[in-house]
Amino acid sequence: MMEYSFAFCGLDCGNCLIHLATLEADPDVKARMRIDIADMLARIYKTTPKPEIISDCDGCRLVNGRLFTGCADCEIRKCATDKNLENCAYCIDYACDRLRRHFSFDPGAQINLEKIRSRHHV
Repeated sequence: MMEYSFAFCGLDCGNCLIHLATLEADPDVKARMRIDIADMLARIYKTTPKPEIISDCDGCRLVNGRLFTGCADCEIRKCATDKNLENCAYCIDYACDRLRRHFSFDPGAQINLEKIRSRHHV
């Protein structure tokens, strides 16, 4: 597991459907992926996103990369960048309320950050 493939919040960018859609070269496949992503987000977050809002994303840790609509205003991302952290696993306030809310939607993110913390004795 390499830390650079993880978003600040612990999301695994290498397995993120939004990132995988960004990498998809076939526009028809990409369009179908975005419909599936919108459906998935609706189930997880109890919202009604339209496939059109599923923008390309290069990962939230890239300074000048493209960001998914939901990541552009992410409070976790803003906090981690303000603190100049590689990701939230290295934060002295781990796990804050924002991060715990995120874990309730994405328990895999917590597992990823916990593994990083245990390897680095944070």
